[in-house]
Amino acid sequence: MVYSDPVDTVLNLQRALDTYRTSGWLESGTSGTGAYPPINVFRRGEDFVAIAELPGVQKKDIEVQVRGNAIRIAGRKALNYAEKASIHRRERLAGAFDRAISIPVEIDADRVKAECRGGVLVVYLPRAERDRPRSIPVS
Repeated sequence: MVYSDPVDTVLNLQRALDTYRTSGWLESGTSGTGAYPPINVFRRGEDFVAIAELPGVQKKDIEVQVRGNAIRIAGRKALNYAEKASIHRRERLAGAFDRAISIPVEIDADRVKAECRGGVLVVYLPRAERDRPRSIPVS
């Protein structure tokens, strides 16, 4: 029978504890990681669609801007508590947010459309006509 070295066991435990301590698992925040709001971008034919999760954000508090090949989503999320509420745990984010992401093509800003329903923002990003590939006949 082979026994492991007790010093190795303690060192492995120490490494595991250090990993948890530096991972941020005790910090307040959302269960997901990364920037807020989370955004997925996908291609639909020649165009792109961006979908952002914005639960609890009012339409009037959302700003969408497009310039060249970049999209910017900014706004403010408010949380209202009762006047004498005692907060014991805070995981829901509040305050201003501002995200800018690049798309690999130029966007036609005049044809961009944005809709927000049920806390989900969908931005339709049509590719600019001058950025579309052209077929060149060979003579």
